[in-house]
Amino acid sequence: MKNQLSQVTSQQPKVRHLLAESRAILEMGATSMMMPLLLQAPKGDKHPVMVIPGFLASDFSTKPLRSFLKLKGYKSYGWGLGRNLGTHIVGGEHIVSDALLNKVIELCVRHEQQISIVGWSLGGILAREIAKAIPDCVRQVISLGSPFNGPRGSAPVASKMFELINGDLSKQQPDAINRIIPPPAVPSTAIFSRSDGIAHWQACINSEEHSHSLSENIEVKGSHLGLGHNAQVLWIVADRLAQNQANWSPFREKTLHKLIYPDPNRA
Repeated sequence: MKNQLSQVTSQQPKVRHLLAESRAILEMGATSMMMPLLLQAPKGDKHPVMVIPGFLASDFSTKPLRSFLKLKGYKSYGWGLGRNLGTHIVGGEHIVSDALLNKVIELCVRHEQQISIVGWSLGGILAREIAKAIPDCVRQVISLGSPFNGPRGSAPVASKMFELINGDLSKQQPDAINRIIPPPAVPSTAIFSRSDGIAHWQACINSEEHSHSLSENIEVKGSHLGLGHNAQVLWIVADRLAQNQANWSPFREKTLHKLIYPDPNRA
């Protein structure tokens, strides 16, 4: 199994998928046209939701998603820590920085309830690690194209830029990297696209070896750079966040979802 896992997590996105990432612009236009339908997505219970941006991105990139969540009845927040350079991944007992943990704790205390966290790409890795470090503060986690199932699953250009800023974490903190793979104990949804040009899709899913009853994988069609405003993603996020906290069930348990969304476990 160890060798099989290594083969999966070392795969990189296809070049043709990377070159097609510009389709994210078209996906934004398509989402705008589908907004009347998206407004019919399940409404929330006003609990707080933090959205963490991807590598090199800031809260500006997550504004469309956060605006949609506000429309659905949530108190949505950016992470408020500027551009995500990857420096909030640290070693030691926790893989995520104290500054980010404190942001989540502050929101939890302010609203006197657990918060949900949506993380895009690297932001999803951080979201999962927050839930592992302070599970009492986190209601659920949703990752969008996050290569938590192996640091070598990203496109070479993204990996090189990350290493330029942060160094090679697989060499600096090998134990910490291995701890990123399992999902947290809270409900955890991993959204991925097989045509993702930045993170290989197999690096973005909960493997069978590490899955549990509160973890799931959901496949969408689209680019990596468009995941934050992809119409399919917005519907899934709204559906997942609207779940009864005491009675979580998988997304594809519903017949309609089985018909519309592909089986993520297909060959």
